[in-house]
Amino acid sequence: MDSATLIESFADFAKKKNIDRPTMIRILEDVFKTMIRKKYNYDDNFDVIVNSEKGDLEIWRFREIVDDNSEDIWDHDKISLSEAKKIEPDFEIGEEVAEEIKLEDFGRRAVLTARQTLLQKVKDLEKDLLFQKYKERVGEVVVAEVYQVLGREVLLIDNDNNELSLPKNEQIQKDRFRKGDSVRAIVHKVETTNGNPKIVLSRTAPSFLERLFENEVPEIFDGLITIKKIVREPGERAKVAVESYDERIDPVGACVGMKGSRIHSIVRELKNENIDVINYTDNLELFISRALSPAKVVRMEANEDSGRVAVFMKPDQVSLAIGKGGHNIRLASKLVDKEIDVYRENEGGADEDVLLSEFSDEIDQWIIDELKRVGLDTAMSVLALSGEELMRRTDLEEETIEEIIKILKQEFE
Repeated sequence: MDSATLIESFADFAKKKNIDRPTMIRILEDVFKTMIRKKYNYDDNFDVIVNSEKGDLEIWRFREIVDDNSEDIWDHDKISLSEAKKIEPDFEIGEEVAEEIKLEDFGRRAVLTARQTLLQKVKDLEKDLLFQKYKERVGEVVVAEVYQVLGREVLLIDNDNNELSLPKNEQIQKDRFRKGDSVRAIVHKVETTNGNPKIVLSRTAPSFLERLFENEVPEIFDGLITIKKIVREPGERAKVAVESYDERIDPVGACVGMKGSRIHSIVRELKNENIDVINYTDNLELFISRALSPAKVVRMEANEDSGRVAVFMKPDQVSLAIGKGGHNIRLASKLVDKEIDVYRENEGGADEDVLLSEFSDEIDQWIIDELKRVGLDTAMSVLALSGEELMRRTDLEEETIEEIIKILKQEFE
């Protein structure tokens, strides 16, 4: 293989991989310098000249002419006068000999090795460029096409045929993908696995919802409205606190749009995730009341030491505050960064509900006290929560909670 064929084949490969010409020449020079070091042990007195467009390669070796009896004759950058005269009879001591080294002088095996090294260096560079490209795009929304659905992840390809990964835990529970589907997701993180870049996407990250709002609401994109905080239970419910820097703009109305036109497309993208848009305020009590919407709060008591807030409301509002599966109160607590305990406001009237204290003959008092500590003072307030939510909010074990639920249910059967 001659130099022109080698460089031309490498140049074509590099162009397909979108490698710029200066980088391509630098790679060529590095590879040929490596060849020189393997053959001559040194490369500091060699020049490598590459013209990738013409396929030209020139390798020049420079040595200073010394007397045949000189002590420096064995230095790598010196040549004896007698050897120099074989190249050019008119050479004299002290002059510099420029000798061209042909590619063929390195041997066939060395040339083939160089070719493989060139291709590998381009592939490594391509990996680095891909890593840097997506590292800079972390937090951006991308659109990619599904090409393989696996058990633990969905593999997608972007417009440049780069592979992207959407793991199972970054998918909305209701997501169903087929080959050829177009998918929108956020670039969540970029990792390196076994020397290969891995681009991980997400549809469950709060930042994905934030980017969707930026795309749909021009006022957010322009900075007139800012998103203060987002909390999500992907595919189920989300709460978005927004604030306007312009008194003339209603931030909630702008985000929802006329007849819900702006938020509907976001809800559809997130598989009908229920999105509550809330007007942010520094007033904690008002912010908590808005966060618990649609439930209406009668009064509340905050405990600064414990970081908990006791919220009192009419009995018919408690289930609204807690929400299906406890989603509403759980997200409200995350949004205001406080643990919210809901209590029924005693109105003195008859109610079908039963106070937990009336079960003291069947349930230990310390268990009743633990439930009351988190705002659960009646049978219905306990039954409104799932077993998992009760475990999360209290220090009770699973078996204890199952027994409590069984006892309370018997009361209403």
